[in-house]
Amino acid sequence: MSEQTRTRARALGTRWLGVGLAAVISVVTLGLGLTGRLTLYISPESVWFACAAAVVTLAGAIWSCTLPLGVEGDHGHDHGPVAEAAEHRDHDDHGARHPTPSARRSLSGLAAVAGGVIATGVVAAALVLPPASLSVQLAMSRAGEQTALFAGADTVALGVADTSTFGVGDWASVFAASTNTAAYDGTAVTLTGFVTPGSSGDDVNLTRLVITHCVIDAQTAALPVDVDKGDYATGQWVEVTGTVRADADGKLRIEPTDVVAIDEPGDPYEY
Repeated sequence: MSEQTRTRARALGTRWLGVGLAAVISVVTLGLGLTGRLTLYISPESVWFACAAAVVTLAGAIWSCTLPLGVEGDHGHDHGPVAEAAEHRDHDDHGARHPTPSARRSLSGLAAVAGGVIATGVVAAALVLPPASLSVQLAMSRAGEQTALFAGADTVALGVADTSTFGVGDWASVFAASTNTAAYDGTAVTLTGFVTPGSSGDDVNLTRLVITHCVIDAQTAALPVDVDKGDYATGQWVEVTGTVRADADGKLRIEPTDVVAIDEPGDPYEY
């Protein structure tokens, strides 16, 4: 392979690892945003920002394709005396050149190739694999990491919060943080989530993943529900209509009047 061919191949690789991958990710982001599936990865409030960033990135990638190939590696100047001194050090007093293999250069090249392969694989997976929500197993593994999800902790503790818009995440904070559980006894609820085993193994929880910005910060919210363990498989989505009940020991639970098995909703998270 000639030096010119190798130089062109390196330039193409550099461009692919830069604007190439960025352009593909931008297209995937815009596609998910237009089809409403970007909320499987980020909160709805962040969708507009992600799509705007994708448009800007895509425009920059298109513009960069007008530049000559290989311009990324052109510093725009020579190295002057520094290059001459390095050239002089590579020769002995008789003018013979010593071989100077660079381990650092070899390692950096290997790292660049490995990073390129990994990045390309990630982008290819984004193109090939269908968008999917986080798994039930992940939700179960994160259960108990944080119990109080609701920001209005003071009103929850005092028992004066307006519960009319509460979801599973908000009620999970009430169940965990309220010091006046009697104030919530008898409250009617209609909640959607999936079934997971309770802490004792014999009871059942209604569970939902709650995200703040994106799926990386997803937290598990779970509520004890009075249903038989064998009635619903783990991971089954259900809509529960019922009443919040306070036990004598101050613990809260949901006493259902109707439980309906449903398909996973288009937006499986709470925010």
